[in-house]
Amino acid sequence: MTLQKTVIALVAAGVLGAGGYGLYTLGMRQGMGMAAPPAAPAAVAASPAPTAGDEPGEDATRRHLAAGLKAGDVDPKVGRKILFYQDPMSPGSKFDKPGKSPFMDMMLSPVYADGGGSGEPAGVGVGARTQQSLGVRTAIVTEGVLSEQVTAVGSIVFNERDLALVQARATAYVERLHVRATLDSVARGQPLAELFIPEWIAAQEEFLSVRRMQGTDLAPLVDGARQRMRLVGMSDAQVELVERSGQTQPRITLVAPITGVVTELLAREGMTVMAGATLFRINGLSSVWAHAEVPESQAALLRPGAAVQARSPAAPGVVFKGKVQSVLPDVNPATRTLKARLELANPGRRLVPGMFVQMQFAQAPGAKALLVPTEAVIQTGKRIVVMLAEDGGRFRPVNVEIGAESDGQTEVRRGLQAGQRVVVSSQFLIDSESSLKGVEARLNDVGAAAQTPAGTKP
Repeated sequence: MTLQKTVIALVAAGVLGAGGYGLYTLGMRQGMGMAAPPAAPAAVAASPAPTAGDEPGEDATRRHLAAGLKAGDVDPKVGRKILFYQDPMSPGSKFDKPGKSPFMDMMLSPVYADGGGSGEPAGVGVGARTQQSLGVRTAIVTEGVLSEQVTAVGSIVFNERDLALVQARATAYVERLHVRATLDSVARGQPLAELFIPEWIAAQEEFLSVRRMQGTDLAPLVDGARQRMRLVGMSDAQVELVERSGQTQPRITLVAPITGVVTELLAREGMTVMAGATLFRINGLSSVWAHAEVPESQAALLRPGAAVQARSPAAPGVVFKGKVQSVLPDVNPATRTLKARLELANPGRRLVPGMFVQMQFAQAPGAKALLVPTEAVIQTGKRIVVMLAEDGGRFRPVNVEIGAESDGQTEVRRGLQAGQRVVVSSQFLIDSESSLKGVEARLNDVGAAAQTPAGTKP
């Protein structure tokens, strides 16, 4: 009797355990919302039949379901062969029948073969309502002439070729200064300072003594004394002054050799200066330099000697004309721009160092080329792509080769034809994955579909 009770208890425990496991499994499925995935076609058996105005994507899938289409059939509405169906959020999965995705609460999307037989994917379908929501804009590929106009901003600096130094030609004392501060304006010939030079006195007195001597054949002695005055730093004008006046001239007045501003002042009254010491540095302002920051992609369009026009907020309505002197071998690592040196005429000295100017370079018109808006070009790092808009709300990426860029237009040398339409906004959002990478991954996967059996995963 005890053995019989034991057996009955074990059987009851087994039944209770199996029932508990079943209830646990059912509860987990209901709690987590993970009912067993149904077969793709059966999940949408009750879906409403689409109308003739259905859009690509989910509406196309419902239409295929209602028409009984599957992988390998030809969609009569678009005239393309259906390769397979896939989940837009998991493009690696392929199904041979339309229906709801077993992964997400969304319909499978049909993937077509290219009706042209080129072997390239047909693209991604985006409905009109979706395009409006994403703000998709397109533009026509046109044929025209790229003006190749280059604009840049730059700063004004002194023209280093319009520079003069005023130095002491002998050891002297600064007796008087006429210019006492830097950035003072001076005119050519204006007095700058008065120097007293003691060592000139001995050379001048020797010259005057020889000239007063009586006798013949004194000309070599006079010429020798005159040469010694030049050796101590006197100019020809000063030698002539001594010879004409018959008196020593130990003082000299330094004058400005050019018109400009004093950018460096190293003399003060009462100080002693040595021979060759720089006392004044004067920069002219009749012309100035402008250092323009030009992007690397446009540096090839600059040619030395090309005309340029500059405008400054400090001189509204005034156009300063000049030319390109050279493109300097200096690249800004932060902005990736090259520095171009321009020489600008400066009437009225309205441009001063430190000002910013907006410059426009004149270029000769180029040959006719295919042009697209620059914003339509996507550079991935490995290739250059534009998103081509086709009939039926379909889009596909196309590799292109681009040329020059100017005024918001980019030259396309290969990959497009005139009259085609390209996407200029929301290129990265036209796919359900909201990224161009997802579009390319899905489209590149189409080429291998013909070798992969339907309903399997690669």
